Amino acid sequence: MKLPTLPTEKSFQSSLHHPRVATVIGRWLGTVVVICFLTGLYSHFQQDTPSWLPIPSRPATLYRVTQGVHVVSGTIAVPLLLAKLWTVYPKLFAKLPWPPSRKALETMLERASILVLVSAMALELFIGFLNTLQWYPWPFPFRQTHYALAWIIVGALFVHIAVKLPLIRANWRRIAEIVPNSLPPAISGLTRRGLFRTVAGAAAVVGITSVGQSVPALGPVAVLAPRKPNIGPQGLPVNRTADAAGVTGIDDNWRFTVKGPRELSYTLEELQQLPQSRSALPIACVEGWSQGGRWEGVRIRDLLELCGAPAHSRVRVVSMEKGGFYATSELPEQFAADSLTLLALRLNGTELALDHGFPARIIAPNRPGVLQTKWVHRLEVIA
Repeated sequence: MKLPTLPTEKSFQSSLHHPRVATVIGRWLGTVVVICFLTGLYSHFQQDTPSWLPIPSRPATLYRVTQGVHVVSGTIAVPLLLAKLWTVYPKLFAKLPWPPSRKALETMLERASILVLVSAMALELFIGFLNTLQWYPWPFPFRQTHYALAWIIVGALFVHIAVKLPLIRANWRRIAEIVPNSLPPAISGLTRRGLFRTVAGAAAVVGITSVGQSVPALGPVAVLAPRKPNIGPQGLPVNRTADAAGVTGIDDNWRFTVKGPRELSYTLEELQQLPQSRSALPIACVEGWSQGGRWEGVRIRDLLELCGAPAHSRVRVVSMEKGGFYATSELPEQFAADSLTLLALRLNGTELALDHGFPARIIAPNRPGVLQTKWVHRLEVIA
């Protein structure tokens, strides 16, 4: 019985696998990856800020935009990556040059870079998607792993581009200018232009049906968005509930304190009698959803003045939350001094719900939701 022969790279004659097709889709995917990387880098630096990079407090909605773009670009990358892999998979059947030579070494380097690039991207997109669902079925820390994988992807992408640069240059222009009338026919009636339209359309549909979690106007069509940003207590979603944080509320002995040059202590009623300010700011979470709210409370810079601390002071915020990565946070000086930064006591015209941080929480411009600490009972002036 004759065994079937394995296909070779030349077995795939469709022009849909032509290097020009791979180059065009690769440009789209590369653009999305760069956007996703840069916005993700900004999100990471929001939480681990290097000393040489002060994060500004304005524009107030900057993080809402960048993180929304980060998540939607990562979502769009999924169909683009699948399309890119489909156009180049015949390369898997290419034989290595023999005997060993420089060409063989280049081929092995190319395949190794592709293996690292595809594996890292697949894992990055997978755990990023599960993060939007707030499901973490793994033992490693998400944020640090996500950050490390991003750098691996960028490094592998540079190696891959360097190896394939001659082929990319040769196929960068319009396909008619390269091989007029010489390409084999497309399969199943799908032309190259039809493939491009299909891939672009799929990416657009995925983006439009998920970006509504951060763009209210597209909320009604956000069928792929894991969160509806206007659903929750007082019109805002809740990521971490009071029950999950081990907070049950306050009793008659509860007091809010400020530790600075002069120590201050207030009951909730006394806090409510201090001069109140208003800020219209969004909660923008790392999962990509965001929703605006109308907040009322005491400006942090007013509390600093009352305790005798300089207006530009760093402040540690301490929550009643029991454990968790964000039971404390730090307000850099530019945020503490900003007139929009409040110790918020009210949301959308009513007292804070317990799940939104009752009796008091931080709300500041251009900050991730995880740093808008809830259930605050102490501020500490640290510089």
